[in-house]
Amino acid sequence: MTDSILVAIAWPYANSEIHVGNVTGSHLPGDIFARYQRLMGRNVAMVSGSDSHGTPITISADASNSTPMEVYQRYHKSFVELFMSLGISYDLFTSTHTENHFKVSQNIFLALLKNGFLFKESQLQWYSSAQERFLPDRYVEGTCYICGYNNARSDQCDRCGNLLEPAKLIDPRSRIDNSTPELRETEHYYLDLGKLQPDIVDFLKERESYFRLNVMRQSLGQIQSEGLRGRPITRDLDWGIPVPLETETGKCLYVWFEAVIGYLSATIEWAGVTDQPEAWHNWWHDQTAKAFYFIGKDNIPFHAIIWPGQLIGMGSEFDALFGSSVRAPLVLPYDIPANEFMNLEGQKISGSRNWAVWAGDFLSRYDPDPLRYYLTVNMPETRDTDWDWEDFYKRNNDELLATWGNLANRVLSFTYKYWDGIIPDPGELTDLDKNLLAGVEQGFSTVGKELEAVHLRGALAEAMRLAAEVNKYLDQTAPWTVIKTDRAAAARAIYTALRAIDSLKILLSPFLPFTSQRLHHFLGYKTSLFGTQFAETQQDSLGPHLTLRYNPEGAAGSWEPSQLKAGIQLEKPEPLFRKLDPSIIEEERARLGQTK
Repeated sequence: MTDSILVAIAWPYANSEIHVGNVTGSHLPGDIFARYQRLMGRNVAMVSGSDSHGTPITISADASNSTPMEVYQRYHKSFVELFMSLGISYDLFTSTHTENHFKVSQNIFLALLKNGFLFKESQLQWYSSAQERFLPDRYVEGTCYICGYNNARSDQCDRCGNLLEPAKLIDPRSRIDNSTPELRETEHYYLDLGKLQPDIVDFLKERESYFRLNVMRQSLGQIQSEGLRGRPITRDLDWGIPVPLETETGKCLYVWFEAVIGYLSATIEWAGVTDQPEAWHNWWHDQTAKAFYFIGKDNIPFHAIIWPGQLIGMGSEFDALFGSSVRAPLVLPYDIPANEFMNLEGQKISGSRNWAVWAGDFLSRYDPDPLRYYLTVNMPETRDTDWDWEDFYKRNNDELLATWGNLANRVLSFTYKYWDGIIPDPGELTDLDKNLLAGVEQGFSTVGKELEAVHLRGALAEAMRLAAEVNKYLDQTAPWTVIKTDRAAAARAIYTALRAIDSLKILLSPFLPFTSQRLHHFLGYKTSLFGTQFAETQQDSLGPHLTLRYNPEGAAGSWEPSQLKAGIQLEKPEPLFRKLDPSIIEEERARLGQTK
């Protein structure tokens, strides 16, 4: 595989806190994949940021009698704090409200215009007579003309997932005052997706063998049944990126057009803040680089159709406008492993109804790795899944704690008790010992294969299966009993188990980074498995903006089996996980709808 891996994660709207469905939909899978790729020694850039210009932000500002800037900055700060607490290791988490993003987005608009992939056309748009302004699409709701869902947005239906033509919405109503808007004519620029369709189809067919079925259904499937046509990329707005033409005053770039550009602009920003201004070319101009886009299924058309269309349409003209030293096409998405949705206790998660497990609130009572574990074993990779508090309780106690946490703790504690915390000399290993170590070492291939294919549930299941094999080995060798009659045999079994645990620590580290680092320390290592995360404020002409950064310096982890030696002094161990009381099930269910 290529050495350069771009991990691009969907940009959350800065208008609401992040819930567990958001985490398992994109942020966590992207982080697991990025951590694995770093362990493999590959050149990883993991980027995202707050989507600062969407109409959800202006709706929130209107509702709270504040400004879009205040709303965006408040939620953006909470995102940075959450991702640090949860260990989402962004090389750069930024926002779309930066001078750099404005420049990149405007240059892409100009590149598409110059290359003939934009056209101007009048359209009917919803207008509020009461407010004397055109309404952004998400300010208008009504009945979907395709599936009949009566709370569809005028640009997209959340039930059927189709992109909608706003003028066809049935029984439209304003979200602000519930009044009925009227259609008025206004002129906008359109992305000529019809002209780009042959190239977009070729792009999708090249990836048809490994793209997930949900991605192919909402991209190639829709194109083949309906075809593509022009889609407006400007709107009458006062909060967003101005259209870079003197004739277009009062118009901004449509958020769906400019938000996906954030993957490119964030990589360019990262290169600048790390004093490597040309490094972004490694992921965007080197055609051997591979870009993975981690998103939820509601974002599939934007990433599988529109963003590839933008990249194809701009060609190398973007480089000329941006002042880049390279003149070459930009790298298209390699894979788009879009997840389905996570529900909650049998109902759809709803922020407006406060029916959600809010990630920040969860971490005020529980540790991050149990959350990461449950969201991975329950990840909606191929179908919708359900967060269930009883299931969380059982998975924590019966799997994470019983299979893995107790294994590590009892072996290290036993070593501390009988060998003063020094790894014993095993003497000559038996076939049973060698077979166990060989099986665990094979996990670097079997778990790695699942991770390469972005089968994260399968990868974690394989690692936990291997942990169960170590428990079976200890049941067979019974060092806790044998120590009384054959200290050498007990030493051999404990040494073998410690070697296996040391390897499992690496196999599980992309999923469980906090406890893996603690275990790394208990095993006597003085190094860090990972780099460090930190928040930093940047300053540009638009004002200060907070970023989350990842510094890989000092990271000592690698995707290789243990080479643990006898004679090493261990640190005194502590339990890796807390056993949960069954009372949390009803306590947490009672909290639903109350805490945000």
